[in-house]
Amino acid sequence: MNPMMNPQQNRPGFGRRATSAFTRLLVTLIILGLGGAVAFLLSQLNARTFTLAQENGQLVVMKGRLLPTGAAPYRPGDARLADAYAPLSTEGRDVSALLEQRFTERDELDRALFPVLEGLARPRVQSDDPAVLEKGLYFLRRAELLSGLTEEQRRTLETMKADVAFFQARQKLEQARRDVTEALTQLKIASESRNRNTQRANQMLSVVGPAAQALEKALRTVDASLAEAGASPQPSGMGLPPPAPEGQQAAPPQGTEATPPPTTAPPAGVRTSDTETQQRPQ
Repeated sequence: MNPMMNPQQNRPGFGRRATSAFTRLLVTLIILGLGGAVAFLLSQLNARTFTLAQENGQLVVMKGRLLPTGAAPYRPGDARLADAYAPLSTEGRDVSALLEQRFTERDELDRALFPVLEGLARPRVQSDDPAVLEKGLYFLRRAELLSGLTEEQRRTLETMKADVAFFQARQKLEQARRDVTEALTQLKIASESRNRNTQRANQMLSVVGPAAQALEKALRTVDASLAEAGASPQPSGMGLPPPAPEGQQAAPPQGTEATPPPTTAPPAGVRTSDTETQQRPQ
C-alpha cells in the first residue's frame, strides 16, 4: 500500500458531514422544544396560582401571570367575584401565615379567606350600634360570595346570619315604613290637584291610608317596648296580666290604657258619596 495517500481521502464524506450536522440540529431543536414545553407548563401552573399580599394595611389577592413567575392583583370580570376578592382591610389582624401560602385552586383561596372574614364580622354582628353592625354585615356579605367553603364553614356562616336576622328585619321594616310614608305623601299631592289620576289617588288613599297608619303605629309601639325592655329587662312572664275568667274581657295592665281600634276615616280633603270617592278642592 502506498504510504503517500491523497489527503482528501482522509476527510469524511459529504453525506457523513450532513448527517452529523443534522443530528446536532435535531438535538438542539429537541432541547429547545423541551425547554419551551417546560416554560409553558410552568406558565400555566403559575397562571392558576393565587397568593395573598399585604399592602397599606389591606389583604390583596394576587393571581399569577401567564409567565413562569410573577403575579398581579386579581381583578375578575364578574362583578360578584370582584366584590368577593376586593382588597380587604385587616384592621390590625395578623395575617402573616397567609402571606406564605400558595393556592392552586380558587376553592383553597376561599377556605383561607373565610377565617379572616369571620374574625372581622363576628364581634361586629353582636353589637347594637347600627354603624358597627352594618360593618359586620358587610363582611358577612363578602363571606357569602365565597363559593369554595367547607360544610363546617357554611354552618358557621349560617349561624352568624341567624344571629343578625332580627336586626336585618328591623332595618327592612323601618325602610318599608319610610317608603310607605313617602308613597302616601305623593298620593296626597296627586289627590289635591286636578289631574287625570286625582280620583284614583283618592281611592288609594282611602284604602291604603288606614293600613299604613296602623303599620306605622305598630312599629312605633314595638320600638318603644323594645327600648323599654332594653332599659329595664324583666324575667319572662313578668308584667303580664293574669288570665281573665271565662266570659270576661281581660283588663289592660296597670299604668296603660286600652288602645281603641284604628278608625278607617278617609284622609283629610277626601269626600265620599254613595257612588264614588271624589275630591273637592277647598
